[in-house]
This record gives sequence, structure tokens and C-alpha cells, in this order.
Amino acid sequence: MASFIPRKGPNGKRVWQAHIRRRGYPAQVKTFDTKAEAEAWASIIESEIARGVFASRSDAEGTTLAEALTRYLLEITPTKKPSTVAREKNRAKVLIATPLARRTLASIKGSDISTFVRDLQTDGLGANAIRLDLALISHVFTIAGSAWGMESLANPVKRIRGQRPKLPGGRTRRLVDDEQARLRVAAGTQDNDIGPLITWAIETAMRRSEIAAMRWEHLDRKDRVLLIPETKNGTPRQVPLSVAALAVLDALPRRIDGTVWGVRPDFISQAFERVCKASGIEGLTFHDLRHEATSRLFEKGMNPMQVAAITGHKTLQMLKRYTHLKAKDLVEMMG
Repeated sequence: MASFIPRKGPNGKRVWQAHIRRRGYPAQVKTFDTKAEAEAWASIIESEIARGVFASRSDAEGTTLAEALTRYLLEITPTKKPSTVAREKNRAKVLIATPLARRTLASIKGSDISTFVRDLQTDGLGANAIRLDLALISHVFTIAGSAWGMESLANPVKRIRGQRPKLPGGRTRRLVDDEQARLRVAAGTQDNDIGPLITWAIETAMRRSEIAAMRWEHLDRKDRVLLIPETKNGTPRQVPLSVAALAVLDALPRRIDGTVWGVRPDFISQAFERVCKASGIEGLTFHDLRHEATSRLFEKGMNPMQVAAITGHKTLQMLKRYTHLKAKDLVEMMG
């Protein structure tokens, strides 16, 4: 049977301490404001012990979300791709500073996560940023429950699936009229490789980070295939190369360090912004070239499976977000 002992709390007010001791189980002690709350808690614990489903809550009740995030950064984050580590560290540091992070894991409920989301929206945080915050918090709870011995811990993020902010629709920006020619002319005035980079992006549909990481050793010139050993979704893939893509590579000098471009992803974006400004093109980003390239693959008559093999999209839904076909180009296919 549980025992209930009155104690004097930090503010001088009487509190009740519940004690449960059963052979074969660790002692359970928890303090409550009222005896009724202590009795209710003890009843749940004793019932779980009797049914053989008890899992200690002491770790979850004594660990704050901030402490869990800090441990996650030390043990889990370093196992991820280098491109992910820096972003996750920054995201976790921001979360650690929030009021929610001062709460213990066991005390955080679905309603607390809903309030957290509303507060972020009020602060003007975008839907995708909120989605990434929730994904990190959710994985912390999952790891705590499976690898850190907190088997009794429920994941509160999973309880608000229908209340998460909706992501905005994918960008629909494509090259129009003579924009590609204007980009080519403006790029020719730049003292860098942004011109070949633009052509390469349109011909291969590769991501900016994948382009920046290209190495000559991954090129199979004979079979016209480029290996991308590390991708955003973690699955290596091979990209078939068009004649135009090969021409881009053939015109490039070989670098001593083995990289094809020798640039960082941020350099590509900055150089592209300068080209757009010089050519008078507005509302176009380097990533939009991936949309353009993906749409052109469909316009060439490729089916979704073929396009996904080139672009690396895992699902049809994601592929659809990157595909914006021009109706006028589909007229001939209609017959």
C-alpha cells in the first residue's frame, strides 16, 4: 500500500508526499499540493505494477526538455550528415531558450505543444520553421523513450497532428520568355563559373548542395553518369547526363583538390542573385532552376518514376511540388 506523508513546502505551505515501495520495483516518491492528487497518482502507479506494465517515470519527471535537447546534441546530432549538424545545433539552441524547454519531459502534454505552436505563429515564425522545430522535439521524445530508459514517456507532438501549421504551396516560378538567354548574357559578365552552374542546374535538376559537393572521381564519362554519394534524403543516386551537361564539364579546368566547382552553396546563391539583378529578372532563385529542370523532364515525356530517379524525390507528392508544367507545351500531347 502507498503511504502519504504531509510535508512543509518551500513556501511554507503543506504538501503531500506519496511513497510506493514494492519488491522488485524501484521506490517511487512524488510530492503533490493535495492529498487527493497524491492518492490519484499512487492509484495509477499501483495499478500498473499489479498489471505488470509499470515503467518508472522518475527520469522523465526529473529531466527538462532543455536537458534532453542538450543530451541529444551530444549523442544524436553528431551521427547525422555534416550539412544537417550545424542547422540542428542552431535550432536546438533556440528551442533551449524557450519557456517550454524549462518544463520536464513528463509534464509536457499535447495542449502544451499546441500553445507552443500558437506562440511561434504569433511571433511570425513560418510554417516550415515550426514544422522543423516540432520534428526535432518529437525525435527527442522518441529517443528518450526508446534509448534513454524513459519507456513511460508519451510523445506529445504526435497528439497534435491535425493542429500543425499547413505548409505553403510549392513555388511555381519558372523561366519565361527570354529569361534563360538574359541569364546567360549577364552571367558572361561575371568573373566566376555562375554561367556554367546555371546551365548545369537546368540540365541535371541537382540541388545546390549537391552541385557544390561534386567531385571528378564520381563522374563516369563513358556511361555519361554522375554519382551523388550523399543526398538530402540520405540515398545515393546516379544522375544521367545530357550532351549539354557533358559539354559544361568538358569546358571546366581540373582542380587540384578534386572538386568540380570549388565553391560553397551560399556562393552559388549569391552569384545567381547578382546575375538576376544584372539581367533585370525578378522573383527567381537558384533553387527555382531545379523546379525548371524537373518540369522539363516531364515535358520531354518521362514518367514519374524516371523523373524521380533523376531528381531523387522519394514521394510523388514531393515530386509534384517541384513540377510546374506549362499548359501550352502540353497541347501537342493532347492531339
